[in-house]
Amino acid sequence: MREIIAKQPANAEALMHLGSLTLRTGRAAEAERLFDRMSVAAPTSPAAFNGRGIALAGLGRLDEACACFDQALSLNPRDADCWANRGLALTELVRFEEALTNFAKALECRPRFPAVHNNIGLALHRTGRFQQAVASFDKAIDADPDYAYAHFNQSLSLLALGDYERGWREYEWRWKSALAGVKPDFPAPIWRNDFPIHGRTILVHAEQGLGDSLQFCRYVPMLAAIANVVLVVPKPLTRLLSGMARIGTTETKFDAWIPMMSLPLAFGAAIPNATPYLHADPERTAVWRERLRPLHGRKIGLVWAGSPRTDDPGSRLLDRRRSIPLETYAPLASVTGISLISLQKGAPAAQAPPGMVLHDWTGELDDFADTAALIEALDLVISVDTSVAHLAGALGKPVWILNRNDQCWRWLNGRTDSPWYPSARLFRQPAMGDWASVIHEVTAALRTQT
Repeated sequence: MREIIAKQPANAEALMHLGSLTLRTGRAAEAERLFDRMSVAAPTSPAAFNGRGIALAGLGRLDEACACFDQALSLNPRDADCWANRGLALTELVRFEEALTNFAKALECRPRFPAVHNNIGLALHRTGRFQQAVASFDKAIDADPDYAYAHFNQSLSLLALGDYERGWREYEWRWKSALAGVKPDFPAPIWRNDFPIHGRTILVHAEQGLGDSLQFCRYVPMLAAIANVVLVVPKPLTRLLSGMARIGTTETKFDAWIPMMSLPLAFGAAIPNATPYLHADPERTAVWRERLRPLHGRKIGLVWAGSPRTDDPGSRLLDRRRSIPLETYAPLASVTGISLISLQKGAPAAQAPPGMVLHDWTGELDDFADTAALIEALDLVISVDTSVAHLAGALGKPVWILNRNDQCWRWLNGRTDSPWYPSARLFRQPAMGDWASVIHEVTAALRTQT
């Protein structure tokens, strides 16, 4: 194909085929250039503008992508794929109602369109209409029973509704959808509480993020009561979780294995929510208590930002929605009788709003065992939805969790408390991006308690 284009730079068909290939292989910037050239060579081709729109969306240039889709639709208003692509871009722009209108247009052109029913479900999920989302995912699955993305996405809506029996079952589709990465190819069989494991060695593999591992390691003691557990977790968690089970590697000899996020399915829908199920080192905690003693009032730890995976555009967008600039926390400094302590790691830790006194010893925190000891010495943790929020909840410490409007499924629908963490209180944005209202509510709550 490249040879053809080298000889015929304006060959629209060759540009389209090569552009499509580069899109499928994840090279969005190169694809955008190819489709741009195609749009010049074939200015009346809807495919050129649709392809360029897809590439621009992949680069995060969503407004430009919508403009390209508009050009394509002006040339072919009955292009179901283009309406669907425009709807996806609008979903990422948090323009959900417009997105739903575009998806409806796509279904007018092609009524049996599983991907569009799936995307309608995603938009409804993002706006908290979980029952409607489940119904849309059902339509996608009805049209394509093996549609892994629809099964997995439906699991998140079911879990947000607290339907754990169905939700965890559908969550197993994560492997086929590739949304949870590649399923490990271990030599031992995977265990789902479907064969005896008493007295044998089972490996628990922490397949996802730090927060997920901190939340779902609560099931490990239940497994350890019937088997010899080897726990494989990210290095920042090994010291903290070493008191729960033997820490190993995937090279450790074992008879069976289970992904950590499959433990709820194996042990049933009930949530084991007795806390603390993780424990800080008492000697290290005593050191922190002594160091914090000179600070006046209640000692409150703050976390204002997550840690995005820079190689994943979806993760970057999610992190923008869940993270808060530290300056947004500034009203907390007006509350008397409190001292603010940073628990923030990473690049956002460098933020320093003028007039806000924030004590910072995070340079001494090398892993989550260190962070746990500091949290144990505090009176309260206030955090956006990050691993530190899960750590505080697992320790049984009071934690106020600040949630984006399209909050994660685990915090359920319309709740200010959490069945996962009895010590948690949830504060949710009333509208997308409205952190000021959340901080106003948190500030008022602090004043009533000091």
